[in-house]
This record gives sequence, structure tokens and C-alpha cells, in this order.
Amino acid sequence: MKTPWAAALLALGAAASLIASVASATPVKTQHVEAELLSETTGAAPGSTLYVALRQKIVPGWHTYWRNPGDAGQATALTWTLPTGWTAGDIVWPAPERYIAGPLMNYVFSDEVYLPIPITVPADAKPGQTVTLKAGADWLVCRDVCVPEDATLTIDVPVLAAPAINPTNGKAIADTLAAAPKPAGLKATFSADATSVKLSIAGDAVKGADVSHAYFFPYNGAVIEQIKPQSAERGPDGLTMILAPGYDFQHGKPPATLDGVIELSPGHGFEVSATPGAPLAGASGTTPPVVVTDAGKGGGAAPPAGDRAANLGLPAAIAFAFLGGLILNLMPCVFPVLSIKAAALARHVEAPGRARAEGVAFLVGCVATFVILAAILIAAQKAGQAVGWGFQLQSPGMVAALALIMLGVGLNLSGVFEIGTSVQGAGQGLAGRSDLIGALFTGVLAVVVAAPCTAPLMAPAIGWALVQPPVAALSVFAALGLGLALPFVAVSFVPALFKLLPRPGVWMDIFRKVLAFPMYGAAAWLVWVFALEAGDAALPFLFAAAVVLGFAAFMWGISQHGLKPWLSRALAVVALIAVVPLSAAGARMSATPVASASTPGAGPVAGIPTEPWSPEKVASLRAEGKPVFVDFTAAWCVTCQVNERTALATAAVSDAFKKTGAVYLKADWTNRNPDIARALSAVGRSGVPLYLLYDAGGAGDPKILPQLLTSGGVVEALTAAAKATPSS
Repeated sequence: MKTPWAAALLALGAAASLIASVASATPVKTQHVEAELLSETTGAAPGSTLYVALRQKIVPGWHTYWRNPGDAGQATALTWTLPTGWTAGDIVWPAPERYIAGPLMNYVFSDEVYLPIPITVPADAKPGQTVTLKAGADWLVCRDVCVPEDATLTIDVPVLAAPAINPTNGKAIADTLAAAPKPAGLKATFSADATSVKLSIAGDAVKGADVSHAYFFPYNGAVIEQIKPQSAERGPDGLTMILAPGYDFQHGKPPATLDGVIELSPGHGFEVSATPGAPLAGASGTTPPVVVTDAGKGGGAAPPAGDRAANLGLPAAIAFAFLGGLILNLMPCVFPVLSIKAAALARHVEAPGRARAEGVAFLVGCVATFVILAAILIAAQKAGQAVGWGFQLQSPGMVAALALIMLGVGLNLSGVFEIGTSVQGAGQGLAGRSDLIGALFTGVLAVVVAAPCTAPLMAPAIGWALVQPPVAALSVFAALGLGLALPFVAVSFVPALFKLLPRPGVWMDIFRKVLAFPMYGAAAWLVWVFALEAGDAALPFLFAAAVVLGFAAFMWGISQHGLKPWLSRALAVVALIAVVPLSAAGARMSATPVASASTPGAGPVAGIPTEPWSPEKVASLRAEGKPVFVDFTAAWCVTCQVNERTALATAAVSDAFKKTGAVYLKADWTNRNPDIARALSAVGRSGVPLYLLYDAGGAGDPKILPQLLTSGGVVEALTAAAKATPSS
């Protein structure tokens, strides 16, 4: 009978023998990924298939890519060097995660992933020998930037008559293989028209499936618009996916087969290969199409329930945009432009016959400018730029130009110089002697200055539009322009309203000069924005340009009074030309402004401590169970500043933050920031202000607060968020 000591020694010997026979490899660490080759089993049996997995342990916040990376990225690839007779197959890809980066949908892996590869072992492999398998691995790892990385990996594999499961990573590889999407005897067809691709799938594996989370990952990224929402409907024998046609369908190159993975829930999917044909009987008809609302990962937050812009259709988006444009007339960011409208309205007392024509010209200016700005934004996003609505005021050059235009408008309204005989505001300052062209440019200026702020209803419409085809997107932005222009146009077409105004007289000149002061205020505000973007060192150039512009306006006014008109006008033109290089020199200054209490991204708000926003900071605070208030703001967003100085700068809100323990995070978008652009896009937004409130439960979607805040509303929301528990 064996003694316990002998049994223990035998067990230790067996364990040592097993460890010695296990396939072994050394991990390689790059800057963002730890990579190694691992074997599912302790060795390779002659004539069998051995699964070796590339394990990637990825730095938190970064990701690598699936076989179809999506709208950007690059799939991981392996180049093998194997002994004679040994061959490697293709990677067995697990189902990926969805990652939304602005207007792009990517398919990625994060944290840790196993990518198994089948290795065919020759039948004449000799048990007892050890072979070395070598692979050159290349991958792209991304976060805010993308870094190509590579490594040379090796693994020593013993040839065994009866290998066992690898005691270290064998189960993880086996589980990956078991969960990887595989063919399941499904029948599939697809058909397409100009607006959709219908993928019809039938079979036991999908019969009666819950389609609320169904998602199709194509193997070919050109067959569908991957960022567009997918919808699904269930039938008695399967389901039908409704997809947005991609480049291949749009350009008359439909695929012979539509191949990919249909995922019914995370980790539960099947490979499908669809052929052209009519929808399969029993694959649809039981339920109406359901928009798949599962959010991918991406710059911060998932789209909150009930507020996803993806759920809008074109009619609803146009209606929201039109109403948002109407409301935009009441937003603080439009106040400076009201001076221009009021001056034009006063002039109609003298010439009501011009009212309708000028109203139409103003409408054309508003609509055309909205459409042009939208086209520029869409083109920039397609080129990979992380920009959003209001991008024009993230350019110091544009801000400087607008500040000088506002100054010029104010000088004109003050009577320093005249353009023609009308008192039309900024449009006249830009348009020469035509009242119609002046009205047109008034509309242009109204949109350029007012558009960076997003009014209620306007935000979801813009968020929806920016992931649609160009025609649909531009239709939404045209509706915005129509809504913004409508009040002024309506007044222009109702002569009876002019009877409510006093008769023409001295009051018109006084009224006009009073309206100059909001323009000076707008110019001062834009100078402040310019300083935040370009730095204090750039201010002397802009101030010099303003002085020279003032001199040019003064000399032009002198010429209009008949005092040596040619000399005065020549001096005015020379001075006006000098404005351009001075303002451009200021805009080119690259100094980074130092954060101070006066900048939106730093300092307390009426005694409330604030911290800079980041997705990692949000995750960390939520893990601690704290309510988190995120303020997406910008110096050039007047509505943001009004909210901060009124609703947020109250003792009641300050006390609520203290009582609830909520943390105030500021996401300052004054200058371009791709993280913030992605975070806005992830909640179906493309502009500021945006206020998100995460409750203390540490789970679930954030609540989106109204864009026009009240102190009572903020206090109530903070109190409710603090009471939330993980189970709620």
C-alpha cells in the first residue's frame, strides 16, 4: 500500500510532467497590446487539427479590429512560418463589438480577445518531438489616434499521442471557438432597392428569435452603410433585416452573395450567406420592423432611451428641424442679429412695397447658408474630421472675421458711414447698394452667428441628419433655415402689421443708432472667444485690425459728406485692405490659452467645484456610485453662457450639488476636441449646449436635461439622480 508521502510525490511528478509537456510561448509587449500565441491543448496529435490562438491584451480605452473593421481601421493579420507539412487556416473570428466614432461605425475588440487559428498537423509528425510555430502579427490599435503595431511571435508545441486541454488558457480558447459564429443550416436571400437592402433569414436557429437586438455584421464593408440604423422584423420561421445600401449597391455593383454574421444577442450569432432573391416565406410579417437601438461603444455615453436620434424618420426630422429653427429665434445666441432684423423692419415703414421681396431674399440667405454649412460639415466628417455643428466658430480666423463684421455693422448703424440710402443692417454693410442683396446677406449672417447654438428639437434633428444620405441630410438643414426665417418673412408679407408702428420720423434714426450697441456687444463677445481659441498673444493683431477698420469706416463717411471724396475713399480702401493681413496674423497665432476661472473648462461655477470631463472620469465616478453632471459647453455658445450665469449660478443649485454629492464635469468644446465630438455623436447630438446627468446607481443611460435650464429643474434632477440605486 502506498504511503501518503509516496502518493504526493507521484502527483507532483505527474504535474511536473504535464507542465513540461505543455506548449509554451513568451508574450511580446508593444506600446498598447500584449500579444502571445497560445495552444488550446497541451500539444499536437499527429494527423489532427491544433487550435493556436493569438491572444491580445489591449490597454484600457484602446481597441483592435475585426475581419471587417467597419468604416475605418484594419483587421489583425498573421503571416505564418511553419515546419514542413504543417499548414495554418484562417482566423476563427469571434463576434465583434460596435464602436461609434463620430459618423463612423467600426467593429472592434477591446480589453482581451482570443483569435483562434486552426493548424493542420501532418500525419507523420513524431510524438516526442517539439516543433516551433512562428507568426508575424500585424494590427492597428486605436483610441483618439491609431497606431500600427506588429510583433514576431513563436510557440513551442510538443507532438503528443494524446494531448489534453491546456490547463492555463485552453478553456478560454475552447469557449471562444464554441461561441464564434458558425453556419447553422440557415437559408438566406437578399433584395435591394434605392433605399434599403432586405436580408431574409429562415431556419430553426432563428425561428421565433427576439429581434430587438438583432444585428448584421457584413464581411464586406462596402455592401451596407454601416453607421445607419438597422431594423428587423420577425416571422414565424425567421427574420428579415432592413439595411441601408452601401457603395456596392449604390454604384450598380451588387455582390453575388451577402455574407456576414447575424447576431441575435451579444455572443449569440450565426454565419449567413445570402443569395439574390425574393424574401423567404415565413421570414417576416409577424411583427412590424423594430429599430435596433443597442448602442456601440464610443466617446462617452450610449444614446439614452427615448432620445435616440436614430429613431427619427425623414418627415419627423424635417418637422423637428423646422420647429427648432422657429425656437432658435428665441435663443440668446440670436439676440445680436435681432438688431439687424429690427432695423430692416423699421425701414419697411418707409417702403412697405419692398417688404415681400426682401423677406424672400432673407429666406434664401438663411436656407442657403444652413445648407452650405451642413454640406461643409458632412464633407469634413466624411474626410475623418471630428467636427460638429458650430464648427465655424472653432476657427479663430472665422471668429476674427465675424467680430470685425459685427464692428462694421455697428459703425454703419451708428451713422459713421452709409451704404446706399437704406438702414439695412449687416446685409447692407456687406452688399453694396441693393436692398435685396442686403437682406440676403442679413440671412447669411443670422445663420453663421446663430447656428452654433442648438435649440430644443433642433438637436435630435441635426443628430439624425448627419448619419443620413446627403439629400435627406440637406433637406433637414433647409427646414432649419425655413424655421429661422419664417417670423421675419411672415411680418414682411403682412402689411397690416406695419400700421402698428409709428409714422416715419426722427425716431427711426434714433432707433437705428440704439440698435448699434448690441452689435458692439456681439463684437466684444467674439473677441473674447477669439482670445480663448488663439491666445492672448493674438489679441493685439485683432485690436489693430479693429482700429484700422474703424478708420476705414470713418474715412468712407468723410467721403460721403463731399470732403475730398476721392482721397478719403482711397484712404478708406487702403485701410480696409490692411485689415485682412492684420486679422489673419492674429488668427495664425498658435498660442494655447492658459485655463483660468474665466474659461468654460476650468474654475468653479458659482461656488460649485468643476473638473475637466473625460470618458474615463465618468466611468470612474460612476463606479464610485456618485451622480455625475456633465456640461458640454463652449465659449462661443451664448446659450451655454446664459445657462451657466442664470440657472447654474444659483445658491439652490450649489446647495443641491453639495447635498447630493454630485460631481460637475465640464466638456469645453471652444476648440476642436475629437473626444467631445464623439461623445456628442454617441447621444445623437452634434452641437452644444448638452447636459447629461448620470444617476448614483452606476448603471443605465444618462438623462438628457433641457437645453434651456432652470435652477429648479436642475435641483429636481440632481435630487432624483442621488436617490437612484443599482437596482433602479
